[in-house]
This record gives sequence, C-alpha cells and structure tokens, in this order.
Amino acid sequence: MSWFESIILGLVQGLTEFLPISSSAHLRLTAAFAGWHDPGAAFTAITQIGTETAVILYFRKDIGRIISTWARSLVDRRLRAEPDARMGWLVIVGSIPIGVLGLLFQDAINGPFRDLRLIATTLIVMGLVLGTADRLAARGGADQGGRHRAAPPRKTLHDLTTRDGLIYGLCQAMALVPGVSRSGATISGGLFLGYTREAAARYSFLLAIPAVLASGVFELKDVGGDSHLAWGPTILATVIAFAVGYAVIAWFMRYISTKSFMPFVIYRVVLGIVLFALVATGVVDARAAVFE
Repeated sequence: MSWFESIILGLVQGLTEFLPISSSAHLRLTAAFAGWHDPGAAFTAITQIGTETAVILYFRKDIGRIISTWARSLVDRRLRAEPDARMGWLVIVGSIPIGVLGLLFQDAINGPFRDLRLIATTLIVMGLVLGTADRLAARGGADQGGRHRAAPPRKTLHDLTTRDGLIYGLCQAMALVPGVSRSGATISGGLFLGYTREAAARYSFLLAIPAVLASGVFELKDVGGDSHLAWGPTILATVIAFAVGYAVIAWFMRYISTKSFMPFVIYRVVLGIVLFALVATGVVDARAAVFE
C-alpha cells in the first residue's frame, strides 16, 4: 500500500464510519474503482481504531462516568441500579454477539463476504430496512397506537433492557458483512425497538467501542512482514480516520436530531444498483479490486 492510497483510504474510513452507509464497503469499492489492491478486512479493522478513538474523545464525559459508576457498582450494591452502571453492563452484553460471530466467521469475512455482488445486495437491502425504520420513527409509532389512541412515546437510553441490548448486539454483528453498516444496522434495530434517533445512535456508538478496538488490536499482527500492509501508511490512514471521523460524528449527532435518514437510504440503493450494473457489464470484477 502506497502513502497516497493510505491517505485516500483514511479519508474514506473517517468520512463513512459513522454514517449508515458502511465504511468497509466504501474502502472495498474505493480500491476496486481505483484499481488498487483490496485493503482487506485487517486494514479496515485497524483504521477503525482511529475512528473509535474519535468516539471515545467525543463521548469522553459519558464514557468516564459509565466506567466509573460501573466499576464502583461491583463493590457497592447501591450503585447497581444507576443508569450508568446498567449501561456498562449493557455495552458488555451487547458486545458478545459480534465477538463470537467474528471469530466463527473470520475466514468468510476475509474472503467471500468481500464479493462486490454481496456488497451491492447488502447496500440495497439494508438501505430499505433503514428507510422503513426511519419512517416508523418519523411517525412516532403512530401505527402502534391505533387510530384513536395517542402514540406511545419513543424510548430513551434509560429504557434500555438486557433483551434490547442483545438485539442491538445482533444487529451490530450483521456489520461483519461489508455493505451492512455498523451504525446503519444498530440504529435501524433501535428504531424498530421504539428508541429515538438520538438514543439509537448514541448506544450504537458506545456499543461499537469494545468490539472495534478489540478487532483492531487483534489485526495488528497482519501489518508488516510479507503483508501488503506496511506500518507507516497504515498508521497514517488511522490518524487521518481519527481526525476526519471526529468531525463527522459531531456533525452526524446534530443532523439526526432534526433530519431524516432518507438521503442515506437513497444513496445506498443507488450505489447498490450502480455496482450491480458495473459488475454485470464487466467494468469491475466482483472478486478483485482491479478494473477489467
């Protein structure tokens, strides 16, 4: 990997990690359209250390409070009912599915899951899922309340339960397939469960921290040596992803408080259709990162 490639891919990672459009898919597609070697799942995981560091910095007060309260609750039973102590356990519980499935499907993640036809499919399907969830949230759950009854209020993080945490975790695990999008899947799951956009996004970002950092550290073994990943370019891409990712997450949290996810839905569906067309016409090879 050249320095120029690392700069571009770092920018792509930072720009797309927190948006519901799949950073892993965009890294794969950027390489394919540019005629570069597929950066691979290891590069994606390592550069996500940068974007997750941005999450830690952005939510540093929340994270510090959660860790402190959770740790103290281990010895002080009175603190176990505190929301922050519960959130600590819910982040742990929600991280289990992706940890287990990531280990079980490691070979598929590094191989068949990176087929561009599968990525095109997941872009479209999960785009439609996100659109449906967003419309449900926009109606405030009115379809659940019935015609002559007030719609139930949407839930906040204080309403988060162990069951919901596990469902969030399963949604996050779907992002092991490029094109799904970690934020898109977990936010969609949260919206279907009745949470507000802000609550769904906030838990989605907090939930990603343990799994992403663990995955990134685990993949560090693949840098250097005979690998196509060199330490210098990989570190540069990670630093760029951190800087750009911090700006994006700040913008995204403001955006979702008043705006719909529909622009992202339309983008995903159009990109998926275009990708299918490029593969079908032989412009790009579904299994390689080079133009034909």
